[in-house]
Amino acid sequence: MKNKKFITLGFITVTLATTLLFSTNLFAAPVDKKESKESSRLESLAKFTKVISIVERYNVDNVTIEELMDKALNGMMTNLDAHSNYLTQKDYKKLKVQTNGEFGGLGITVGIKDGALTVIAPIEGTPADKAGLESGDIILKINKESTLNMTIDEAVSIMRGKVGEPIDLTIVREGEAKPLAIHIVRGIITIESVYAKTIGDNILYIRVTSFDKKVATDVSKEIKKREATTKGIILDLRNNPGGLLDQAVDLVDIFVDSGNIVSQKGRDEADEKTYSASKSKTITKVPMVVLINGGSASASEIVSGALQDHKRAVLVGQNTFGKGSVQVVLPISESEAIKLTIARYYLPSGRTIQAVGVKPDIEVFPGSVNSKKNDFSIKEADLKKHLQEELVKVDGNLSVKEENEALKEAKKDIITPEMMDKDIQLKESVDIIKALIIVKG
Repeated sequence: MKNKKFITLGFITVTLATTLLFSTNLFAAPVDKKESKESSRLESLAKFTKVISIVERYNVDNVTIEELMDKALNGMMTNLDAHSNYLTQKDYKKLKVQTNGEFGGLGITVGIKDGALTVIAPIEGTPADKAGLESGDIILKINKESTLNMTIDEAVSIMRGKVGEPIDLTIVREGEAKPLAIHIVRGIITIESVYAKTIGDNILYIRVTSFDKKVATDVSKEIKKREATTKGIILDLRNNPGGLLDQAVDLVDIFVDSGNIVSQKGRDEADEKTYSASKSKTITKVPMVVLINGGSASASEIVSGALQDHKRAVLVGQNTFGKGSVQVVLPISESEAIKLTIARYYLPSGRTIQAVGVKPDIEVFPGSVNSKKNDFSIKEADLKKHLQEELVKVDGNLSVKEENEALKEAKKDIITPEMMDKDIQLKESVDIIKALIIVKG
């Protein structure tokens, strides 16, 4: 019986406590969410300040408060994503030099992929390209310094230097059993972003190596120059690391006359923009093939993805790199800044590029065409009494040497069958564009 009273008494006590708690909550003033958020921020800042003070006082090395703040800011920014970082006075100055001045470098675009410093693409004609660096190469060491936990900007800072100075890279390449040592001599990076050649009588091949401020204008010129004879276009964006967004939009606009090209969406509505095509800028509607690979990034992915979504071109090659984010440089003082990711790019269909890339319609791996000559086959020309071909005589006063030089000069703007045999992706593109021209009639 005593136990029973105890149980009852205990139950009443708990019930009264619960009721009292409920009543207290019922009549308590509602907590202001804004006030709660501000309190949380103050607590977080206090914790940060406390940690800084403890490290400054007890760390084994004598680190100044300025150095600790730089390390803290750098750690915070690099942990946001692979493209955000804190720019110290030295870094910010280098960025300005890169943007506005001439500098010595290797001619490669790099990114962080799966935690490793990776070559997105070597820029055509640069020291890196001539030394044999390839898209997808993982850089293990720069000179003798390991790239483990190295940021993109730190790596670029080391690789950039005086023209003529050598640098050694240790890389890992798919298919190679051992790391490769590549010796490169820095040079001035001057890039020809657009060049065009013809294939056969009616195919225009346009190579865009990067998106500088004249890409759309230069491509337009090349198309208009050969407008009368062009029945198909091959746009080569392989190993193109990207560049200016407005040039990517304007390039798509040359081929697409309506609809969205790309949109960017961020947390802030002010950062949300949609770029659309206009009929007045469209100059051609001939069939197209776009060449892409793992070195096609950023602006290249916007162009190829938009043309694919509009069903304006057939994409041939390999999956692109997958960089679909927007970065801005925001000064925090006259000499320091942060580079921050503020938005993501989205293609006309609404799909994202970020970490996914653009998938080709027809996947073709790089390599040469495997062709064998049959020396035992007999053709009409081998028959004893075959009809002779009609010979065309050309009257002229050119010497043999002059004729050879003229032929050599003419071939600069022509892609020959022999050249295509060395590039199976291009050969496949030519076959596809020929089929599209036949279908269009």
